[in-house]
Amino acid sequence: MNDQIESIVPERKPMNAKVVASGWCLLLLGFVLSFFAYAAEPKHAAFAHLVGFLFLTSIAIGALFYVALEYLSGAVWSVPMRRVNEFLAALIPFAALFALPLFFHLFEIFPWAQQHAASDALLQSKRPYLNLTFFIIRFVFVFFVLTTFYLLFTRNSQRQDIDENPKHTWWNIRLSAVFMPIFAVGLTLIAIDWAMSLEAHWYSTIYGIYYFSGIALAGVSTATYVIVKFHDHKYFSTLRPDHFYSLGTLMFVFVNFWAYIAFSQFLLIWYANLPEETIWFLARWNDGWQYVSILLIIVHFAVPYFVLLPQDAKMDPRRLKFMALWILAAQYLDLYWLVMPSYSTTPVFGWMEIGFVLFIIGLIIVLMNWKMKRINLLPIGDPKLQRGLQFHL
Repeated sequence: MNDQIESIVPERKPMNAKVVASGWCLLLLGFVLSFFAYAAEPKHAAFAHLVGFLFLTSIAIGALFYVALEYLSGAVWSVPMRRVNEFLAALIPFAALFALPLFFHLFEIFPWAQQHAASDALLQSKRPYLNLTFFIIRFVFVFFVLTTFYLLFTRNSQRQDIDENPKHTWWNIRLSAVFMPIFAVGLTLIAIDWAMSLEAHWYSTIYGIYYFSGIALAGVSTATYVIVKFHDHKYFSTLRPDHFYSLGTLMFVFVNFWAYIAFSQFLLIWYANLPEETIWFLARWNDGWQYVSILLIIVHFAVPYFVLLPQDAKMDPRRLKFMALWILAAQYLDLYWLVMPSYSTTPVFGWMEIGFVLFIIGLIIVLMNWKMKRINLLPIGDPKLQRGLQFHL
């Protein structure tokens, strides 16, 4: 090992005590607000909870996607930062636990689970898929598989810290090849089950890809903020502007990808002009939702596009941190826009939604701190680490 790598080994240490304390406070405050939300207005709380679940899930499986993508593509630049995504991917089983209260409110959330569905011919035709037993089986199966891949990836990565054996990288490359198609099916099932089936008469053939674009953005934005923040506090002291440029480019790419998929979905439905398809967009273009729709275009595409377009912006740590948080807020707004019109014909946003967001932020901080105390922040046994530290464009 050269001096650069040796200097990073002692970075197996917890976060700043004040940050950890704030994480626990946010976690507790979010739990209390969420508890009172369900006590005050269960249906509203369940929909706000659903938005939070989809948001947390997008960060968690987005992080695991980037771990697999690095192994599969043979990328070098991301190796020094991979542990951040590994730590964030640990949110996957917690996302499943976070969803458990929703199972007590499925009849309030989903029209296909309600009594009147028995007299609806269209819902009855979808009954083989949209039924509670199969819904629960799919949920358990998807999160079990995703958690299994997370454990396998991280086990091999951490074992490599000890024995520096390249075979662990070899195994993770092959695991990634198996993971990618399973990941695609799994995220599609999550998107269809928990979001698209809120309006079970409507459907979209690219809804899973739309959710993937948000997952990719949430994953890279969360990792970028954490990495740059750590760099500011001397955790990643060896990172170069080239590393930041690569992170900024990934955010910029998926901002454009999200806009392309969103516009494609809208254009196809607008052009066909079929009542059973247009009803979904019409619900988001009336009674105040049109302002949210316009805001989404500005916040999720226009602002990130023009801010991240210059090359200098992708290398500026301050702008990267700001845009990472901005894109995460935009992703939450996107999920809110997908889910909440099924609850209210007019936009509603208040302390209930905020409570679940605070809980998620607190959970991420606490979990990151727990991981950092036990695992090296850098994969010191990875054979590509040296090249990753010396990466330049």
